[in-house]
Amino acid sequence: MDSLPLTTSTGVAASAPEVAVLPVGSFEQHGSFLPLTTDTIVASSIATAIARRHSVLVLPPITVSCSHEHAGWAGTVSISHQTLSAIVEDVRASLAASGVTRLAIVNGHGGNYVLSNIVQTANAKKPGSMTLFPTPTDWATARHDARLDSDGHHDMHAGELEVSILLHVLPQAVGKGFVAGDHAADDRAMLLVHGMSAYTEAGVIGRPSAGTAAKGQALLASLAQSFDDHLAVLLKQR
Repeated sequence: MDSLPLTTSTGVAASAPEVAVLPVGSFEQHGSFLPLTTDTIVASSIATAIARRHSVLVLPPITVSCSHEHAGWAGTVSISHQTLSAIVEDVRASLAASGVTRLAIVNGHGGNYVLSNIVQTANAKKPGSMTLFPTPTDWATARHDARLDSDGHHDMHAGELEVSILLHVLPQAVGKGFVAGDHAADDRAMLLVHGMSAYTEAGVIGRPSAGTAAKGQALLASLAQSFDDHLAVLLKQR
């Protein structure tokens, strides 16, 4: 995995990308065996996979976002949804000023609910100018294509999907404890009220033990292909 984009200014000028890709991660607990930067690694890995398939401008990731539901664990850092919205808007405006008027947000953290409203508002003002990726359908397709054992509801956090992607792109970041880290908490109706700590002591909800590097590779390949539809919509409306 590339830690940061190494694109040069002259390289961007020569390629003249029409679409920018902004990974949005988080800095939040992922149990005892995955790093606080897990969501950022996932989002950046997806963006890198997209860039291998399409000529897009990959931006450096937003590394801190809305992780308030994880506030009970050491190391977790959050910003408000207003701050995240302002950052994305400033990035969009700066890109537009330089001639890049289409933006794809690659979100690696499920708690960034405000991103949906940002995209909704942007497209109301300028149709087809922004997309949020992956959608729930994109994630479900990737899980199916990679033959994951779990679905998105049961494997919510620090589970099979995230372990698989990190085992593929950054295996040294995955602690050995993932093989014994499974925890089920399927009834989470009051998650937004009580936060994650009401449903898991270890910070895990899912089946990390089922994660493999091969599944991680297949997940990224499927997601990169699913992005084709998002890109087609953005370019059609340019």
